[in-house]
Amino acid sequence: MTNGPIYLDYNATTPLLPEVVDAMLPYLREHFGNPSSGHVYGARARNAVDHAREQVATLLGCEADEIVFTSGGTEANNLAIRGVTEAFESKSHVVTTVIEHPATARPCMWLEKHGRSVTRIGVDGEGRARLDEAREAIDGDTALVTVMHSNNETGVLQPIAELARRAHDAGALIHTDCAQSLGKVPVDVRELAVDLLSVAGHKLYAPKGVGALYVKRGTPLVPFALGASHERGLRPGTENVASIVGLGAACEAVGRDLESAAERMKTLRELLWEKLANDIPSLALNGHRELRLPNTLNLRFPRISGSALLEGAPEIAASTGSACHEGHESASAVILAMGVEPEEALGSVRLTLGRSTTDDDVTRAADALVKSWRRLTRD
Repeated sequence: MTNGPIYLDYNATTPLLPEVVDAMLPYLREHFGNPSSGHVYGARARNAVDHAREQVATLLGCEADEIVFTSGGTEANNLAIRGVTEAFESKSHVVTTVIEHPATARPCMWLEKHGRSVTRIGVDGEGRARLDEAREAIDGDTALVTVMHSNNETGVLQPIAELARRAHDAGALIHTDCAQSLGKVPVDVRELAVDLLSVAGHKLYAPKGVGALYVKRGTPLVPFALGASHERGLRPGTENVASIVGLGAACEAVGRDLESAAERMKTLRELLWEKLANDIPSLALNGHRELRLPNTLNLRFPRISGSALLEGAPEIAASTGSACHEGHESASAVILAMGVEPEEALGSVRLTLGRSTTDDDVTRAADALVKSWRRLTRD
């Protein structure tokens, strides 16, 4: 990383891996062709896109022709949610959760404004979707179940395979937003039994502005943008070749040492938790202790707000998940949905590690946070 603050916000975005930059550079310079062109420049670009499609498919455990490139996770979610519901004219119901990212929540709100019904199931005190509510909500009128693979704030992993079984039993399709999970934990679309899965490049050391949607063969999907027949007619517009190449290179790179990298991040995560918990009485973990991403800690600091804590520790770049409107701070909806009282929820801070995080980063970050907390809580 740079000489700036210790970066502990890898769930927000990630830096490009060196091999990703190396893979992209030729397509930002000499290999500038349009993949749809019939000459050698076009063929070179088209081959690069096809190779990247193979790389993404390999990481997900699917076939290359099941990958549709998009501008990011948000577009992928919109294509999945709006595309499936448009295809199922006879079904008007969608099931989701109360903790979804706006990239899923907003399309579901759009569906409601256009005559569809949406059921939002709750989560338990550990941040996991309530399967009992899901079983009751999913019925014969359900076109789609859309639930994130892991939560962006808490890192809690959701019971996607179980939800997929219930959805398919009812004749519905299932989509999962996998933006946070890919590159941190193994993700296999066949094992999850999902019909659609969204990928956001910048969450896994690829560029911003590129993503992908896995669409299982035979899944009905109507494009919401109209134009030429790129990406099997599902996503019109000339492909962003350099960024797609970068996404492919990132998928290959993170897949190469996924397990060892995850174990290393988990070790550092536990070290950070131990150092903080030893020095801050009543420090609490938001979310399931084990069923979460190996890089993510969402902690509830007693007697202070998370924003104040971070302001007092400028050596660290992290986030709270809370919102501030006209000077008034409100607690994270995700943490509140877990049953945490609003005043306590305001003390939450998300600390997320990455491949570049070191033992020294963790030690210095813990020291800075403890000092900030002690200054703020000094009687």
